[in-house]
Amino acid sequence: MSAAVGVIWAQTPDRVIGRHGTMPWHVPEDMAYFKTVTAGCPVIMGRKTWESLPERFRPLPGRSNIVVTRDTSRAAELAQQGALTTSSLEDAVALGQEQAGESSAVWIMGGGAIYAEAVEKGIAHLASVTVLDLDIEGDTFAPELDPAAWELAGSAQGLGKWDTSESGVRYRFETYARRR
Repeated sequence: MSAAVGVIWAQTPDRVIGRHGTMPWHVPEDMAYFKTVTAGCPVIMGRKTWESLPERFRPLPGRSNIVVTRDTSRAAELAQQGALTTSSLEDAVALGQEQAGESSAVWIMGGGAIYAEAVEKGIAHLASVTVLDLDIEGDTFAPELDPAAWELAGSAQGLGKWDTSESGVRYRFETYARRR
């Protein structure tokens, strides 16, 4: 049986996930949650997401880091930095499932175009979404999870409830499953 494929992101209620190549917030609890959920699992990201990670965290420890890039001249450089590279999301998912071993999931961690492709093409079957109670401008957005195709499977805080980060931001962790 193949490992499940999921997407994982943090967003505002307006689906903002980024601004100028960064996450425009600091929520340590979300970073800890991401680390816990993806630990031991392959993670897939686009080249820009890879480059947005601080160098000291590349590759993300304890995970196969798979980077999707169409720039073949960059692929060798990314491999030297510890990434596995592919030229398509489909190839990345196949490689992730090969790498998964005992893992139960392969996680797609960005960016916006990779998320959109995973949702629109039906590649992802799980979505782990941290909703941040923020009203901020952004230039990168999460895809909409159409209620006809996705259902809310749970919330770590209980449906509709919020926790407050040490940084003062209200947040909640929501899990969605693709309807069969």
